[in-house]
Amino acid sequence: MKQRILVVEDEPSILDNIVYSLETEGFEPHGCVTGEQALVSFAASRPDLVILDVGLPDLNGFDLCRTLRKQSDVPIIFLTARGQEVDRVVGLEIGADDYLVKPFSPRELSARVRAILRRCQVGTRAGGSDESSMSGSASPFQVWEERAQIAFCGRVLPLSATEFRILRVLCLHPGRVYSRAQLMDHAWAEPETALERTVDAHIKSLRAKLRAVRPDLDPIETRRGLGYALKEQG
Repeated sequence: MKQRILVVEDEPSILDNIVYSLETEGFEPHGCVTGEQALVSFAASRPDLVILDVGLPDLNGFDLCRTLRKQSDVPIIFLTARGQEVDRVVGLEIGADDYLVKPFSPRELSARVRAILRRCQVGTRAGGSDESSMSGSASPFQVWEERAQIAFCGRVLPLSATEFRILRVLCLHPGRVYSRAQLMDHAWAEPETALERTVDAHIKSLRAKLRAVRPDLDPIETRRGLGYALKEQG
């Protein structure tokens, strides 16, 4: 069964180019030129991945991403002419999994789509049983490999695919310090194309979601000059 890709892009020539490229790679793309069309299409088809332009005629792409994140943890790739680092960081902080700047190579975009979907599939297949508490019985975290979900203090967190992979790695070895480069290797389809600051953006987003469950706990430690670790339980 072909994997469905929702492409939200208001430039017809770019949209046609993306759709054609994805079709030749064996995907089932569906194009939309407005945010409102995208919301209707998303609800109807539940795509496996979303490619999202920021500069849409009706809705800001960042706002659309926030709306989708409230409904689903579907992988999202931003495709935009905004190439400044602050825009990349904002996009990743609100839940995107990748960020590609125009002008772009359709082959590179297809490669990133395949890599992200492959990593999502690996994450959902890993592990011998559906339910696992990888960080110990005293941990406030519970990881479901098959469903690619993590619960914190009994509540399932609304994580993007990248956030799931980062938090899963930290849960795997509480107390172990992971450098930004190591986290990028675990969480990104093409770590060499990412910026180390994007790791900080995802950690910031994870901390906000953890605080929403337990404001009194801050389980992710920052080791200055080294990286991040999950606090060990006493």
